[in-house]
Amino acid sequence: MSPQVTIVIPTLNQGRFLEDALKSVFQQEVRSEVFVCDGGSTDNTLDVIKKWEPRLRGWRSGPDGGQAEAINEGMKEGRAPFVCWLNSDDWFLPGGLSYLVRGLEQFSDSPAVYARAWNLNQETGRRTSVWTEPFSARRLSRRCIISQPATLIRRSSWEDIGGVDTTLNLAMDYDLWWRLFKKKGELIFLDEYVAVNRDHSKTKTRNLRADHYREAIEVVRKHYGRVPLKWWLAQPYAVWYKSLKQKYLTE
Repeated sequence: MSPQVTIVIPTLNQGRFLEDALKSVFQQEVRSEVFVCDGGSTDNTLDVIKKWEPRLRGWRSGPDGGQAEAINEGMKEGRAPFVCWLNSDDWFLPGGLSYLVRGLEQFSDSPAVYARAWNLNQETGRRTSVWTEPFSARRLSRRCIISQPATLIRRSSWEDIGGVDTTLNLAMDYDLWWRLFKKKGELIFLDEYVAVNRDHSKTKTRNLRADHYREAIEVVRKHYGRVPLKWWLAQPYAVWYKSLKQKYLTE
């Protein structure tokens, strides 16, 4: 039978996490085609890929133009009606992908559905809920209310907007939600935990907070027409505090 979901896993030197990501995908009761796009890892990533190669639809390893380019590349190789990407340091919860598939089948007029995700601090083991809430353009303009690993997109909508913007390095998912909404309609929120986002010392979000913040502001300005006051008040202090806290923990 044809696959229901195309899953792209972009990765670079995250072999220690990739095993968990792949295992979580193949434990789902969903027909999927999986593409691993590796940016030229020098750790044990290739060993992990070759272990799972018989179950992969395809993979490649070598220098590329970055995460966004790798995601778009993998999506073009697939044919399934639904698509998503899973970063190699995240994973699906049991039954999570099935839940997203049922949601997208139910809401046939929506370009995408999204659910809840946990955030796991790799160092402390603490698990907290990622901030997600029912869709609203106003609320999306104030913060990203959609968790990327807990999202499933209709391929026709993905192709209609051209996938992720390869000029972005940190807020490509935030930009994608805006473009899907503005061209295809509201995304649907599903109130269930389906994935885990792993927070560790090597993530771009943790190490490039200020850059991420600036890129997100430009996304808001572009799609919402203005930058809500909240971005200029509370959030810069949050970025500063988290950066300071991370520096203290790593010294």
